[in-house]
Amino acid sequence: MVCYTRTAMYIRTKTFQNKDGSTRTYLQLVTGERVGQKVRQKVVANLGRLEELQEGKLDQLIEALARFSTRQWVIAQARDLQARWAKAWGPALIFRRLWEELGLADLLRRLLEATQIEADFEEAAFAMVLNRLCDPLSKLALCQWLKTVYRPQWEALQLHHFYRTLDFLAERQEEIEAALYERSRHLFNLEVDLVLWDTTSTYFYGQASENLARYGFSKDKRPDRLQILIGVLLTRDGFPIGHEVFPGDTAEVETFRVALAKAQRQFHLRRVILVADRGMVSERVLEEIERLGLEYIVGVRMRRAKAGQEVLSRAGRYKAVAENLQVKEVWQEGIRYIVCFNPQEAERDRQAREAMVSALREKLASGQARQLIGNSGYRRYLRWEGARLSIDEEALEKEARYDGKYLLRTNTALAPAEVAQAYKGLWQVERAFRELKSGLDLRPVYHFTERRIRGHVMVCFLALVLEMALRRKIKALGKEEVSYEDLLLDLEQLRAVEIGLEGRRYLARTELVGHAGLAFQALGMRPPLHVTELPRRGSDPPEECCGTRDLCAPKPAPQGDLQI
Repeated sequence: MVCYTRTAMYIRTKTFQNKDGSTRTYLQLVTGERVGQKVRQKVVANLGRLEELQEGKLDQLIEALARFSTRQWVIAQARDLQARWAKAWGPALIFRRLWEELGLADLLRRLLEATQIEADFEEAAFAMVLNRLCDPLSKLALCQWLKTVYRPQWEALQLHHFYRTLDFLAERQEEIEAALYERSRHLFNLEVDLVLWDTTSTYFYGQASENLARYGFSKDKRPDRLQILIGVLLTRDGFPIGHEVFPGDTAEVETFRVALAKAQRQFHLRRVILVADRGMVSERVLEEIERLGLEYIVGVRMRRAKAGQEVLSRAGRYKAVAENLQVKEVWQEGIRYIVCFNPQEAERDRQAREAMVSALREKLASGQARQLIGNSGYRRYLRWEGARLSIDEEALEKEARYDGKYLLRTNTALAPAEVAQAYKGLWQVERAFRELKSGLDLRPVYHFTERRIRGHVMVCFLALVLEMALRRKIKALGKEEVSYEDLLLDLEQLRAVEIGLEGRRYLARTELVGHAGLAFQALGMRPPLHVTELPRRGSDPPEECCGTRDLCAPKPAPQGDLQI
């Protein structure tokens, strides 16, 4: 009896010689069978000519077979597979495209060509701006943060490049702003029949430039610190077009004069309106502005100003401007006021007050009267009746009049809706100021030169421009409900991963999460391919947005389902 024992299956080549002396090679799938004391090969399948298979059919065959043996395929490949690093990629891709659309890359390169500077200050400027957008409060040094972002063009940048770039940006501020304004005006159809102006202050610890850092009225409530003033010019719908930096003791009216001159000289605009938050502009400043024939829109502290309470008590119909905004115009002693009402905010105010009153009643019932008197939030709703402490119902009714309302004062001839919308956009400027100040307020700050301060503010201004540009792109898709902050977080989840396999380098990307795909769609970009081969070490990356080959398809993404 003959005993057959099957051994492992493997691949072999079979070569034949043609009549002309050339050879042809075939690939065969064979198995070994032991017959008695001998091993005999048995052909299971002829796979075809090796030359033809190597043209691509072999890879297809292997991929097809791998589906039936996933575990073994992964184990075999993992022996040579190395994931070398993973870096943030999404924000760099999106904001780089915006940087180029706004003409900043070409503009800075053109300005640099006229100098003796050989370093890539344009990339250094973009790196600092992206840092402000993504991680402005990071305790990591900028050079350390760069290592966490995938952009091969930054590999040659050193610390001194960033300092010199700050000087360059400060010196060329007006040229950059003027060119950026012209580009943005056409790109976003900016409404430039009037521009708005707002200022803030930021302070220092330690020593700083004597020309700028001085003691003055502090909007941060830190009169004991040296400070500077910063003003931003923006369109009526909130797009920034210019900024200025002033010594810390500059009068508000003087900053407004500079803003008006800047708008006329640099942007050829004739009308500038001062926009300021509640309590930020004194009555004396408003009188001076009116005396000069200038215009303003300022918030009024309703609870503290007698005029504010009288204006709210005046009857009149509200006019709907948006789902969450109604307005009415009131004249009081020759001064024009706009009362703004947000129904949604009014409901939140009512619920918050009812929750507070409920807690107040519980504390009164439990005999915690003395604790309540020391709480300023509770105290205004309490009254004494002999020795008994009770809730002041009249005060509650009076407080309800303020629910969802804010009051504006203006000397402009703008329609009430335009006044309200101009002031409503102020929160974007205030947020920009908070971002702008975070870098200057790193404690302690010593010996900041004037040029470095101005350069830093310029970086923050450019970051604000890119942020507003992305917001507009998303709004144009009809996706206003998507939060910019959430979008940025989702973009940061898109990471580049370098993979090493069989001596070659590949770049893989993680999947898009949340709203990240909207950013690509808004800019007409396709996300990078899932995997692509990187250039070999020592060769220069091609001039593409990502510094790699074939990562971004040239055609824009469709407006329907996003293709990934």
